[in-house]
Amino acid sequence: MLIPPPLSLYVHLPWCVRKCPYCDFNSHQGKGPLPFDDYVDALIRDLDFDLPLVWGRTVHSVFFGGGTPSLFPPEAIDRFLQAAAARLRFAPGLEVTLETNPGTAEHGRFDRYLAAGVNRISFGIQSFDDGCLQRLGRIHDSDEAEAAVKLAQDAGFDNFNLDLMYALPGQTLAMAERDLERAFALQPAHISHYQLTLEPNTVFFARPPQGIPDDDGAWEMQAHCQALLAGAGFGHYEISAYAREGRQCAHNLNYWRFGDYLGIGAGAHGKISLGAEQAILRRWKVKHPTAYLAAAGTAQALGGDDRIAPEQRPFEYMLNLLRLHEGFRVADFEHGTGLPLAAMEAPLARVVAAGWLRREADRFIPTELGRRFTNDVVSAFLAD
Repeated sequence: MLIPPPLSLYVHLPWCVRKCPYCDFNSHQGKGPLPFDDYVDALIRDLDFDLPLVWGRTVHSVFFGGGTPSLFPPEAIDRFLQAAAARLRFAPGLEVTLETNPGTAEHGRFDRYLAAGVNRISFGIQSFDDGCLQRLGRIHDSDEAEAAVKLAQDAGFDNFNLDLMYALPGQTLAMAERDLERAFALQPAHISHYQLTLEPNTVFFARPPQGIPDDDGAWEMQAHCQALLAGAGFGHYEISAYAREGRQCAHNLNYWRFGDYLGIGAGAHGKISLGAEQAILRRWKVKHPTAYLAAAGTAQALGGDDRIAPEQRPFEYMLNLLRLHEGFRVADFEHGTGLPLAAMEAPLARVVAAGWLRREADRFIPTELGRRFTNDVVSAFLAD
């Protein structure tokens, strides 16, 4: 029996000051004044269109992603959150995250974001080395990054994430270590630490920069930095996510646990379990902001509206769950997919025999070897 899991709300704010050469997200460089009010109106129409999918369900987290959400004034964030709270049941004390570019930070804004209901900030730092930041095309320098974090702390934020990347052009092991040392000094609750990858349809993919560490160098950085993070008290709970005790990102955990989420905004993706139909819906919106603004709240704003076939659900489930060190419970798989464990009995047996997963009572947990070869483990569950 498919049982709808916890529900989150993702809100995509698509504009940025300048498109970074490594970025493959749906982000668009702003030209001239941005239509903040019109876009919030469109978000509300979009939410109204999707509401029938989630009548009566409780929202456990909200995440404003981008683009650069911190380009939006606090009044716009406040207006959307008030409209959403009037239409959806918000859980008491739900986590509300706003992605922030240090180059757009202002003291008064953090005060007003907090007053609007934002209680978690995710800073796109990437590095504290000015040379690395320049090569990445970032609009801030290291001093601005530290100043932005301190402004948020002064405003009352104690739950914040720092995004850091490693294996950057021209980066050495010592430089990667210094990035973490400067991050630790700011006392974040959470650190996302991930390797630079050259994604298709990016400037870096078309013209790879010089000086990217080779695979051995990248692995040395990863292993060394993981040890530093552990020594500083950050628990490694997902492939690239590290948190203080009790400060894991609730929103991202819901993704990785195959939870449900409404996706509102240009290019936003959602996943909703439909208990009455015993179906799982994936829905996404048109990507370009101009097209989205014109069509939001109508079927013309849909980029796609697909059901996940039962034979595809084990792969979709494992694609998410095997990112987590905690693994998954048998009952959670059965409730989340509407399938018995026997539906993936053969591939599960193979990955256990390979030493990639181990079983403890009613839970399957990735081994250290399995965490090193996550893509291979997940691929084993692809439908024939």
